[in-house]
Amino acid sequence: MPTSPHRRLYLLPLVAIVLFLGIARADATPTTPTTPGAGVTTATGATATSATPGVATKPAAGQLSAGDAVVLGLVEGITEYLPVSSTGHLIVAERLLKVVPKEGLNQQSKDAVDSYTVIIQLGAILAVLVIFWKRIVEIVQGLLGKSAGGRQLLIGLVIAFIPAAVFGKAFEHSITGHLLKPLPVAEAWLVGGAVIFAFIRWFGPTHRDGKGASLESITIKQAAIIGGAQILALWPGTSRSLVTILAALLVGLSLSAAVEFSFLLGLLTLTAATGYELLKNGSTVHRVYGIGTPLIGILVAAVAAVAAVKWMVGYLNRHDLSLFGYYRIVVGIVTLIFIGTKVIGKN
Repeated sequence: MPTSPHRRLYLLPLVAIVLFLGIARADATPTTPTTPGAGVTTATGATATSATPGVATKPAAGQLSAGDAVVLGLVEGITEYLPVSSTGHLIVAERLLKVVPKEGLNQQSKDAVDSYTVIIQLGAILAVLVIFWKRIVEIVQGLLGKSAGGRQLLIGLVIAFIPAAVFGKAFEHSITGHLLKPLPVAEAWLVGGAVIFAFIRWFGPTHRDGKGASLESITIKQAAIIGGAQILALWPGTSRSLVTILAALLVGLSLSAAVEFSFLLGLLTLTAATGYELLKNGSTVHRVYGIGTPLIGILVAAVAAVAAVKWMVGYLNRHDLSLFGYYRIVVGIVTLIFIGTKVIGKN
């Protein structure tokens, strides 16, 4: 009997645990003091004490509590596939939660929080595997030469993936050093909101009436253009979903095909980015945050992403993108106010 999507949802916790356990290395060292009153270096470089042996009474600034992980998981899951930028939301949320305090972090903790911002995408990856299971099977059949449409889609996804992968690796240090900050995110939110309204004004809601090419008919040229647009999403706050959906509409795909291609391309892109971060800084995330707390965020993100993707598909069948344009402008302005009033730091 085929497994229903609802039953596959119960496999998410097991899959996430197996994937994330790969970052637990034998050289990981505990950071919790083992003697009363012993000092422990916090993420900011300050020294804290614990009244109870081996137990931190309250997470210090720069640490990740279970509550923080739940909030970040919700933020990631809800925003990953919406055209509003999950990375931008995580960057701001981490500062509001004091996971990234205004005084900054030491290098190890900065590496950990930057990597966790990527690794938490495991939840969103699992969500797409559940929702688009049949399409993924078709792609695998295409790889094996058993589905012409699956083969065409696979070629398109690989071509669209390459540009951002190459540019992301080439400019990795510039992105993490200068753009993973609230101010660039707020700027990108505002620009993206304006782009949405410009797109609607110039092209109208014509893509909502079923016109446009199907997903299986995507050409190499169309895929290359969509992939080129995805490079823009390397600037946090831009939104990978936004630029790939708009690019897909511009090259002639129907709205439903554009949205689905964006989700599938996200599956490939996020998987590569998450795998790279796990290999590069997975042990650092483990040393700083442990295993259990990050897993909470990943599992919450998976469930939230399933709900968000289903909502978005239904919503765009009846409406255009203007809601997301309004939202981006509002959240961009609010973030600038937070920065200006020093609720969060601009870095």
